[in-house]
Amino acid sequence: MFIESALNVKNQKVQGLFKALFMMMTILLVLPVLIILGTLIYKGGSVISLDFLFSDPTNGMTAGGIFPALVGTVWLVALALMISVPLGVAAAIYLSEYAGDNWFTRFINLAIINLAGVPSIVHALFGVGAFVIFFGFGTSILAASLTLAIMTLPIVIVATRESLQAVPMAFREACWNMGATRWQTIRRIVLPNSISGILTGVILEVSRTTGETAPIMFTGAAFFLPFLPQGVFDQTMAMSLHLFVVSTQVPGVPEALPYGVALVLIAMVLIMNSISIAFRMYLRGQKKW
Repeated sequence: MFIESALNVKNQKVQGLFKALFMMMTILLVLPVLIILGTLIYKGGSVISLDFLFSDPTNGMTAGGIFPALVGTVWLVALALMISVPLGVAAAIYLSEYAGDNWFTRFINLAIINLAGVPSIVHALFGVGAFVIFFGFGTSILAASLTLAIMTLPIVIVATRESLQAVPMAFREACWNMGATRWQTIRRIVLPNSISGILTGVILEVSRTTGETAPIMFTGAAFFLPFLPQGVFDQTMAMSLHLFVVSTQVPGVPEALPYGVALVLIAMVLIMNSISIAFRMYLRGQKKW
């Protein structure tokens, strides 16, 4: 019979303490999310209905639904993704696969880090000066989406670059030894094996883009519009701005209405993230290493 030594008993106790500590930290991280969701469901669940989702605001936005804001948010997020993801992936490919370790590369990396730390209100002012005034796009979906794309570019670049660098160098060397060019290796080997990491950046971008208010407030989002946008040069309502408006700017709003808007906004983020995460898990399951 083997008897545990005093050292083994001590190590197991220490391991149990750390396990309990980490579990408590995890619970503390999840608990605020559950409290927020519970509060929103309790106070705003009563207004959620098909009529609320698919009708326009009425009575000075104190009644009715959120359909224009819902559609406008989809416009903004989709266009921002279409702009930022190709640019971010291309920049990450250059930094990871082509650029050497020199002053220019270090300058680009520093610029990316600084861009990630710029407050959203500064991005908003940049969007007004660059896209609304200089390029002449006016206050429009295009100007707002470009501003959001610039703001979220660092997220895509960093996530993509880390994912590209995680692909083993042996994969590249084997491909080069077969006579493939650098671009053929990137397109056929590196990118397919890093797509799940790229989707991680997209998920983070969707979460941030959907909830931003300041960048779109000055560049393309409207207080109220009685029609849906017909193109990228139109203004639009947005969920985040609509939540701000009904919470602080409109008198006589029923208490449940802002909570209902917030609940739908969070549900949008969760649904889009869930789809992206499910797709990412599927792609990870296709990996051979």
